[in-house]
Amino acid sequence: MEFDYWQLLLFPAFFALGWAAARIDIRHLVKESRSLPRSYFQGLNFLLNEQPDRAIESFVEAVKIDPQTIELHFALGGLFRRRGETERAIRMHQNLIERDDIPQDLQLAAVSELGQDYLKAGLLDRAEETFERLRGTVLDEEAKRNLLEIYQLGKDWERAITIARELPDVASRKEIAEYYCELAAAEMIRSRRDEARAHLLTALETNRHCVRASLLQGDLHAQEGNHQAAIISWQQIEAQNPAYLALVAQRLLTGYRAIERRDEGLQLLRGYLEAYHSLDLLDVVFQLVLEGEGPEAAYALVRDELRRNPTLLGFDKLLEARLFNASPEVRADIDLAKGIVQGYTRRLARYRCDNCGFKARQFYWRCPACGGWETYPPKRTEEFDIAP
Repeated sequence: MEFDYWQLLLFPAFFALGWAAARIDIRHLVKESRSLPRSYFQGLNFLLNEQPDRAIESFVEAVKIDPQTIELHFALGGLFRRRGETERAIRMHQNLIERDDIPQDLQLAAVSELGQDYLKAGLLDRAEETFERLRGTVLDEEAKRNLLEIYQLGKDWERAITIARELPDVASRKEIAEYYCELAAAEMIRSRRDEARAHLLTALETNRHCVRASLLQGDLHAQEGNHQAAIISWQQIEAQNPAYLALVAQRLLTGYRAIERRDEGLQLLRGYLEAYHSLDLLDVVFQLVLEGEGPEAAYALVRDELRRNPTLLGFDKLLEARLFNASPEVRADIDLAKGIVQGYTRRLARYRCDNCGFKARQFYWRCPACGGWETYPPKRTEEFDIAP
């Protein structure tokens, strides 16, 4: 390959061009930095020194001095919302919406942020109105997701069903079935049983594994005095998800008593307890055996269950059974031990959300913390630790 010496002259030329380009970039950067208000750099300095409150005030001052800082408007608005200062966030985003000098995509983004502000503040009517403005735009999908959340918070289940069917990737059939169950539960409170029955049938058509629909169907039959039909509905839960049998154990017992077939009910519940361990099931069967067969039989039941599934809540039942036949000398010691055990079991006798870990003493179909549907397994906290 031949090499011409004149080509060496290209290297200084390329170097000169690179140096000139760098100078232009530096001058541009310096020019831009000079155009930024001094309070902007003060805000950065406060952030570096871990003084977020003073940093925010400096950025607010920068926005006042230079209204063209659109990105800073968005950043501050989102920051105010996360801090719970929704009024300041609303003003920040309203200021962006009212401007005529920003592109349409940023206008729509500001409307979306304003809707989030209203939602965070609990102003559901304003949030709904704001997200409705985004329907039919490039943010239509996001608007529908937020509207679904608004309808759930406002318990507007019919509108939630309508919009959920437009969001198959967001709202599953399981969730839509839960909306129908919510409608049915409301109708049952109003004693409108035909309407409730129709909603429950639709819930099961939507999701045949909807445990709550079968549970409410049984409750509806029980309200009408048809205890045999109620028992059949509750027994269907075993095929849907046997873990939820704990929720209907007391209902089944009441139903069998109503048709004067208590022993058959006890046999069924004992079979459930043996097949599907549950502290709530144990509690119902324990009381039933205690009243029908006496303390010794109840003690034997709990002892056998403890051998299979050792829990403090079960041990508390064992002490309760032993108290009935204890001598006065031993009774005081058992009472002391029972008091100590109950001090621990109060923290263990809670339900826990699989999604966010939120714990509650009562069972929820929808987690009050994260909003997930059917994320509360019908198990007490202690049962998670002994699960295989």
